[in-house]
Amino acid sequence: MARSSHASEFHFSREVRRLTGESPAALRRRIMLERAAWRLQRGEPVSAVAAAEGWSSAEVFSRAFRRTFGRPPSEAAAVHFRLPAPNGLHFHPPQSLWLDSPRSTAPAPDVTALMIDHDLADTAHLLSRAVELTPQQWTAPIRPAQTVLDWDGPEPSVGAVLGAIVWTKQVWLATIAGEDFPARTSTSPDLVDADALAAFHDEIGKRWRTTIADHTAAGRLGDTVIDALCEPPESFPLYGIVAHVLTYSAHRRELTRAMLAEHGVDTGRGDPLDWMRGT
Repeated sequence: MARSSHASEFHFSREVRRLTGESPAALRRRIMLERAAWRLQRGEPVSAVAAAEGWSSAEVFSRAFRRTFGRPPSEAAAVHFRLPAPNGLHFHPPQSLWLDSPRSTAPAPDVTALMIDHDLADTAHLLSRAVELTPQQWTAPIRPAQTVLDWDGPEPSVGAVLGAIVWTKQVWLATIAGEDFPARTSTSPDLVDADALAAFHDEIGKRWRTTIADHTAAGRLGDTVIDALCEPPESFPLYGIVAHVLTYSAHRRELTRAMLAEHGVDTGRGDPLDWMRGT
């Protein structure tokens, strides 16, 4: 490990201890003992666990187990396999590791806000790739019968699906703000190309993110909108509106990926995990 890090063994060990609070040997030993305790709790024999975890003998393993857990291996069922750790790194069954988040750092991001950001970023990415299409490909009805939601009408082309993603947010923003039902001129594929739609999406996306963030901060996501734009009027809780938009946007984004692939345009997977690793 030291060689792969281009460091001496002494320097590598010192840096690991500085960063994790444990020497490499101590960290490895603790993780192995955690895994051993878990295996014993599943009924595996002491001798088999000792051999599998690299101990020279069952006796040496038993002494180490008792010193660490305060009980012999035969009483493993009475212990929690996780041991105190200065770095929060633990064995996680069956063959993984688990890293606790530091309690001193900021809390994990709000999942709803994270998914809103991912939705906007992924839509922007798809629009940036759709720019590669010719005008004919942008409006080509490659899925003539494709309809996601009856009230939105057919979405047979890449431009129609991407337009619907932006259009949906525009409509719901009007509902929340109490504005008139918006014209569809800014999202219709017959009227705007990918560049123009991307610019409009940037504008709508900022409004959407800010609106939801403001209502969240004010504790208003539980409020209900009685939508007079519907025929007949319907009522929607704000949190339901957010869930609706995210659900159908995700569906349409995957439709767009498949349709762009038919035009020879690769867009990647759109996985939030990949996106978070890159942010």
